[in-house]
Amino acid sequence: MNNREQLLDQLLKDLDSVTTGAIRFLAARTSRRSFFGKLGILMAGMGTLPMLPVVRQANAQSSDSIPDMGDPESCEYWRYCAFSGTLCSCCGGTVTQCPPGAETATVAWVGTCHNPADGQDYLISYNDCCGKSSCGRCGCHRSEGDRPVYFPSKANSILWCFGSTSHAYHCTLARIMGVQSSNVAQP
Repeated sequence: MNNREQLLDQLLKDLDSVTTGAIRFLAARTSRRSFFGKLGILMAGMGTLPMLPVVRQANAQSSDSIPDMGDPESCEYWRYCAFSGTLCSCCGGTVTQCPPGAETATVAWVGTCHNPADGQDYLISYNDCCGKSSCGRCGCHRSEGDRPVYFPSKANSILWCFGSTSHAYHCTLARIMGVQSSNVAQP
């Protein structure tokens, strides 16, 4: 045996003895039922972790530094490539802020839109503004990249006002979350 094989063999023996000691320590102080009960609670808790509401606003990129072109009150505006709903910019708000009296939903759907001003692709978060009745003006439906409802984070036909105090839909925002980066080497 060379030194490397001896070192690996000793490491496995040490790992085995530490594991055996930890299991015996645990077995002496807990019952099998309580162990499996706590393990089940831990596994169930970890399964619900992806369902927790996520604060996406903290990760939003400032749109002040991004070159912009187009009319935010038009359905053809570049940020609205995966948009479905009423434009907040027509209802007393802006592209990134709800009108007074409405609150931003805590969950959203996303899309990747191409900005013709700088040639970059941006990840856009579409957040519904809730708490007021529908504005009824500037309704748009663009479904570029829309997915069926069984893929909800990219489906724009779901009411996204759950997670807020009111389920009444008013309008939808289009916030820039970041620039799409490619992991593929360019030729």
